[in-house]
Amino acid sequence: MQTPIRLSVSEASKLFGVSTRTVRRAITDGAVTYIVVQGRYKITFDSLLKWSQETTTVRNKLAKTGIGQYVNQWNIRNRLYSPNPAALKSDEEKGS
Repeated sequence: MQTPIRLSVSEASKLFGVSTRTVRRAITDGAVTYIVVQGRYKITFDSLLKWSQETTTVRNKLAKTGIGQYVNQWNIRNRLYSPNPAALKSDEEKGS
């Protein structure tokens, strides 16, 4: 059995581009799953991702101020996983 990835409230807020209050509201509303470790919330990444995709405001902030703002800068060469098709086209032109 794999151990789930868990993030603190502050890590989740930075990653998803929202305030810590928004993350704490999601905890209070039961929108995310978590455990308490030494008095601190540790939220499962899977539930955060699901919550972010179901909530339009969070999804938009994820793309603009969260980790999504860096996606186009990634240089992933595998066609299946590349978030930036333009980078693949420029590599094909260089190889020709």
